[in-house]
Amino acid sequence: MLIHPQFDPVALKLGPLAIHWYGLTYLVAFGLFLWLASLRVRHSPFKETGWTRRDVEDLLFYGVLGVIIGGRLGYVLFYKPGYYAAHPLEVFEVWKGGMAFHGGLLGVIAAMALFARTRGRRWLEVTDLIAPCVPTGLACGRIGNFINGELWGRSADPSLPWAMVYPQSGTEIPRHPSPLYQFALEGLLLFVLLWLYARKPRATGQVSGAFLVGYGVLRFVAEYFREPDGFLGLLALGMSMGQWLCVPMVAAGVALWVWAGRRA
Repeated sequence: MLIHPQFDPVALKLGPLAIHWYGLTYLVAFGLFLWLASLRVRHSPFKETGWTRRDVEDLLFYGVLGVIIGGRLGYVLFYKPGYYAAHPLEVFEVWKGGMAFHGGLLGVIAAMALFARTRGRRWLEVTDLIAPCVPTGLACGRIGNFINGELWGRSADPSLPWAMVYPQSGTEIPRHPSPLYQFALEGLLLFVLLWLYARKPRATGQVSGAFLVGYGVLRFVAEYFREPDGFLGLLALGMSMGQWLCVPMVAAGVALWVWAGRRA
């Protein structure tokens, strides 16, 4: 049985300026996106339609806005609507934490739709471009969660070699290090599967559909090892909020994949 290392969340201090590890993981995520998306625009079908490195940089800008705005609003609406209805000004206090992936995804989808409209491109062409580049960013975020000692897992058998006690949880219960599970599943595994899938010609929209299905399924599985939010607990059918949000995501992904294939 292991003990969480209790990392200092601050990586570096420069006078009054504190640089957090979590912020650094975001910088790595953005760098990986630029690199991977720049590789994708050099190959079909994006090369033939005039995509450039500048387009990728602009996509990142739109995507960052979508992640921040959508992630925050998703947390407010999906997880604590009653609390924020009573404390509306706290919606803007993002430095106190509170982001939701599914909200961030909706924010990115909206941002990509805006980008596509301003550039005269097909929306699904844009989402197909970025879909295989997203999982590495998710992997970076899960490393940040692990360093911060947050989003710990449910109780685990003490005989599990990597069962981990999180002192910040207020208990001595051995737990699954669920951020590392999500790093491996939603990050590395999903990246490999999508990257390989997207290397061959696909109907417009199918890579995006594969992302929705892949993330939804892998996140659904990972949620069985992650401690549900204390203020929500488990919901209907013994499923967490994260799992319930994955259900329409997977359904939408399957529908998009089938629809795109029939239109090809």
